[in-house]
Amino acid sequence: MEKRYEEYAYVLDFLPHGRPGLRPNVRRGAGGIVQLVGEEYFTLLEAAVKEGITLRPHDRVYVGKDNRKEITFIIGRVGYDELTANAKSELPAVIEKIILNREKFFVSFFNSAQPITPRMHALELIPGIGKKYMWQIINERERTPFKSFEDLQQRINIPNPAKLIAKRVLEELMGESKYRLFTRQS
Repeated sequence: MEKRYEEYAYVLDFLPHGRPGLRPNVRRGAGGIVQLVGEEYFTLLEAAVKEGITLRPHDRVYVGKDNRKEITFIIGRVGYDELTANAKSELPAVIEKIILNREKFFVSFFNSAQPITPRMHALELIPGIGKKYMWQIINERERTPFKSFEDLQQRINIPNPAKLIAKRVLEELMGESKYRLFTRQS
């Protein structure tokens, strides 16, 4: 299976003097550390920032392989427990921002989600969606596929779908779920 990497990520926390417990940076031209969440796979990353660059939470930065403007290099993946308190507090809002920016992808999840086991459907893994809402979603999407979160909310009368998905992504990142719908194993 081909390894896939994040192209863009959102800043969760900027640490101008590095992070305690992280080995000192031996490469030249690094101006601090940044903790990030990837835009496609929600990968939690830590990266060295170029000298003279200051980043703020919610900034979108290029972390792909070529010509990075703000990032010197990717230090590596980090687990949820390795995030700073500030990064953890920013994470839910940043996840929701990513979901809203990729609304079409997540609406297609509601239109195509399938059972995971004979007794459990992928839709039921979304917090706030039990059997009742699951069947309403399945019946409605058979009539006409959902076009947007607003369409989904109006036809099913569920709370904010972006917030529900954000809760699910957060559960996966925290390691609280056996199944992964939206994140990759670290």
